[in-house]
Amino acid sequence: MSKPLSPVLSADELNKFLLEVYPQIFDQYPGHEIIEVSPAKVVVRMDTDERHIRAGGTVSGPTLFSLADMGGYACVLSHVGREALAVTTNLNINFMRKAEPGPLFARCNILKLGKRLMVFDCTITSGDNEDTIAHATGTYAIPPVKA
Repeated sequence: MSKPLSPVLSADELNKFLLEVYPQIFDQYPGHEIIEVSPAKVVVRMDTDERHIRAGGTVSGPTLFSLADMGGYACVLSHVGREALAVTTNLNINFMRKAEPGPLFARCNILKLGKRLMVFDCTITSGDNEDTIAHATGTYAIPPVKA
């Protein structure tokens, strides 16, 4: 049995770190905020509006994909520390239902954290509605520790 995971960065520390190393995400997708970090879990909020809407009045797929990817990045950073060069190696997403503009939540869980890879899943919901809008699974590569 593997030992329980413990975060090394809080939500506030993560938000500050992301502003340092990835400020453009907040320009491109304003409204991202890591709101919760706990053992093996992260919750990211994104407030969507007309900038994120595609034809038909639904939040666009790239916006939802970005939210899932941000959740994965927050998972790896919160549990391995200030490692800006962790990168997505795989991300699969299934779109389940229409996403209305407003607050979206990515609830992400670390499934496995090794020395070189982290595997996670992510459920995206809207506001107070617990119905799944999208479900993603992904893998992040963690750079080797420098000697």
